[in-house]
Amino acid sequence: MAEFIKIYNENPNPKEIQKVVAILKRGGLIIYPTDTVYGLGCDITNTKALEKIALIKGIKLDKANFSFVCNDLSHLSEYVKQIDLPTFKLLKRALPGPYTFILPGSNNLPKAFKKKKTVGIRIPDNTIARTLVEALGNPIVSSSIRDDDDFLEYTTDPELIFEKWKNLVDIVIDGGYGDNLASTIIDLTDDIPEVIREGKGSLDIL
Repeated sequence: MAEFIKIYNENPNPKEIQKVVAILKRGGLIIYPTDTVYGLGCDITNTKALEKIALIKGIKLDKANFSFVCNDLSHLSEYVKQIDLPTFKLLKRALPGPYTFILPGSNNLPKAFKKKKTVGIRIPDNTIARTLVEALGNPIVSSSIRDDDDFLEYTTDPELIFEKWKNLVDIVIDGGYGDNLASTIIDLTDDIPEVIREGKGSLDIL
C-alpha cells in the first residue's frame, strides 16, 4: 500500500522530499500536487515506471501524451528543439504557471518518447512539484488524475485521492487541497500559438 505523507508547499521538508525522490529513482509512482490538479508522476528516465503509468491510464506508452514537469526552463534545451525568441519570451512570461506548452521534441528524448514529434512542458507554480524535480535532477513525467465521476472531473481532497489510489502507487503527497481546473494547453509548434484546452491559465499571456 502507498505511503501518505504531508509536505507543506511554503517550506517543503528536505527529508520528505528525499524520501519521495528515492522512490522515484527506484521506479516508483507518486501522486503529487501541482498548481492545478493533482498529478500521477514518475522519473522520466525509467521506462518501466512509464509503462506502469500508461497501463493505469489504459493507453499504449508510445501513444501517451504525458507532460514533462520541469523546475525551470533549463531542461528545455535537453528535450525541445531550439525555439525562437518570441516563443522563449512567452514561456518566460507564463512560467511558472498553470500552463502546458506543446513544443517540438528534440533528438534527446528518452527512449520511450523517441517517436514523438512534440512534448508537453509544464513548470507548475508549486514549490513541492518544482523541488521534487530539482532534487531528482530531471523532469517528472506526469498525467492528471481524473475522477470517474463525470460531475467532478478532478478529485481535490488528498485523503480521498489516497483512498482511491493507495494500491496503484507508492506514495501520495498531501500538499493541501488541489484545484479542480486543469492547466491551459497551448501548442507552440506553429507560428501562431493554438489553444488546445482552456483551463486555469489565463489567455492574456498570448
